[in-house]
Amino acid sequence: MWPRLIESAREGGLDVIQTYVFWNVHEPIQGQYNFEGRYDLVKFIREIHAQGLYVSLRVGPFIEAEWKYGGLPFWLRGVPNITFRCDNEPYKVHMQKFVAKIVNMMKDEKLYYPQGGPIIISQIENEYKLVEGAFHSRGPPYVRWAAAMAVNLQTGVPWMMCKQDDAPDPIINTCNGLICGETFIGPNKPNKPALWTENWTSRPNIASFSAYSYPLYGHDPRYRSPADIAFAVALFIARKKGSFVSYYMYHGGTNFGRFASSYVTTSYYDGAPLDEYESNCVAFLVNLDKHKTSNIQFGEASFQLAPKSISILSSCRRVVFETAKVNAQHGLRTAQVVQSLNNVDSWKIFKEPIPLAINNTTHIGHRFFEHLSTTKDETDYLWYLTRYDYRSNGDTQLVLNVESQAHVLHAYINNDYVGSVHGSHDGPRNIILKTPITLRKGQNSISLLSVMVGSPDSGAYMERRIFGVRKVSIQQGDHKSHSLNNELWKHQIGLSGEMNNIYTPEGSSRAQWTAINKSMHLPLIWYKTTFDTPWGNDPVTLNLSSMGKGEVWINGESIGRYWASFKTPSGQPSQSLYHVPQYFLKPRENTLVLMEEMGGDPLQISVNTMSVTRVYSSVNELSTPSLLSRRKHPAVRLRCQQGKRITDIEFASYGNPAEDCRSSSRSCLGSCHAETTEFVVKDACLGRRKCAIPVRPAKFGGDPCPGIEKSLSVVASCG
Repeated sequence: MWPRLIESAREGGLDVIQTYVFWNVHEPIQGQYNFEGRYDLVKFIREIHAQGLYVSLRVGPFIEAEWKYGGLPFWLRGVPNITFRCDNEPYKVHMQKFVAKIVNMMKDEKLYYPQGGPIIISQIENEYKLVEGAFHSRGPPYVRWAAAMAVNLQTGVPWMMCKQDDAPDPIINTCNGLICGETFIGPNKPNKPALWTENWTSRPNIASFSAYSYPLYGHDPRYRSPADIAFAVALFIARKKGSFVSYYMYHGGTNFGRFASSYVTTSYYDGAPLDEYESNCVAFLVNLDKHKTSNIQFGEASFQLAPKSISILSSCRRVVFETAKVNAQHGLRTAQVVQSLNNVDSWKIFKEPIPLAINNTTHIGHRFFEHLSTTKDETDYLWYLTRYDYRSNGDTQLVLNVESQAHVLHAYINNDYVGSVHGSHDGPRNIILKTPITLRKGQNSISLLSVMVGSPDSGAYMERRIFGVRKVSIQQGDHKSHSLNNELWKHQIGLSGEMNNIYTPEGSSRAQWTAINKSMHLPLIWYKTTFDTPWGNDPVTLNLSSMGKGEVWINGESIGRYWASFKTPSGQPSQSLYHVPQYFLKPRENTLVLMEEMGGDPLQISVNTMSVTRVYSSVNELSTPSLLSRRKHPAVRLRCQQGKRITDIEFASYGNPAEDCRSSSRSCLGSCHAETTEFVVKDACLGRRKCAIPVRPAKFGGDPCPGIEKSLSVVASCG
């Protein structure tokens, strides 16, 4: 996978690949390091070097990144007297040890630029200014220590700190965000360059009142236009003399297993950004007005600037790039169902047993144990178990009240499911379950399943965060309430199926699987089936939109959590398709195992292949021709994936078609349209993998509407 992704980045015009170093991946157990397989950092950097690119190495070791615990290993919580990310000796000892290990590994492999390697810059810490004030007098000394520690490792390349305006010399302070051309204060010393370490390629979802540009359960996806990204980059170069821009993300991929942080979806892909242009003599003409066109005189020429745009002039004379008129092809992906897993006989189930308070356990006390410190973040699940002696004979309505600071809570009385509640990324810390219950006279078992959907990834004092059940009571009628807070509570870590590894081939063979009931739609059920790998090289996905919430494994490898029942404001799952890497698959009889937590229908799961079956491009006649082309006119350029050809032109219009209209409907036609468009485009493109159509009147038999600014928009099918 790495060679193909790096090659695509290089072809997209990138010079540098920026990557985090994940401490909790490389040292999951104190003193035990893992740099094997897909965690082989040296191999990854060597592949980048082999393809002629440079590396920006974000060592951290705190990285945030919407990654569990911000990249810090959970075992750090158990270090006596530790406080993360401040002037705290235990933390500094472990941080320095890990950073030095990574740096020395890179040195030993001769991967720094002065050694002939590709690493040209490294990062220490990440966005520390956001939490520095919370540590009071222990914040600034930590910044100075981290800077000195990094520099003293003598890598021969610069170090940087993101969002740290007062980064000590010689550390370079950098910007993260959407509009660093407007928000960045600039380098804190004249001899430091202006660097933009995270140019977010998706934007916060204003419609859903989300301040986050990354994907969350319950949130609709975000989109940032190529023109907006191009404008931001050009403004950063023009205003701040920017010399380094990193797109976050250029490739996002998948948070496999349980590595996603709180409420973050398994898929972490944001749209691919644009490349940029450099020249020896450049002028930047900027129009910041979002609504009005501006006409300006510059030198001996007049220029018209579209709203919120930047025109870049080569040799301060000729327009070579306009952010408002970015020529971009959009690939319209489709998922093709290659196998529906709707054969009842092919499925088996394992019912997760509901533990009772009489079960043996070592975690016992007259209090609620904190979730993360009890599970050590080795599972999302923690059972809280107690018994309640109910002595009333009346018909009084009973209500179970539970207050929790976990993300999800499920409640069972005497093995019967009675209710659930969940929170959200932007919601209150506490979730409250109020559900009617029926108790039998005498002893009753109360089993509460506390669930985490990822661990925190940011903020101060992460080691002090508490999660899990906080209060439990049973209310009788309107006035009488009995608190269970001080009862004897037993705690069971994880699910039985997890502990017995029934998602692996070995563990699965030991489990007592039974036939599936076609009408079954129950919580806490394990499902198992097999499928064959689809033919070809297209990416493979599972469509899990029919399921509720849980985790999914292929041949023992977790492809992540799913939560299809947490709908977005538009009524859709936050994520339906889950990527299955080719290296997880066998040619035949791949074992699929799901832990369904809330109830779903596995018979509607499908195996799909993903491909770009439609491509769309729209280019204005006033756009600047590609600098890589000899053509004198702008052109619509279409290209199908390797091995595919353009099989149909679904829509084509030269005139004033509707902006960003990617359907094949004639409703996309504007008041101006050249009737010859479809014939011209088909003649140029059908049967070819790629084609280019100049955007000029003569190509279409003349100007269909003189005096009107025109564009050529095309939607093509690939097959």
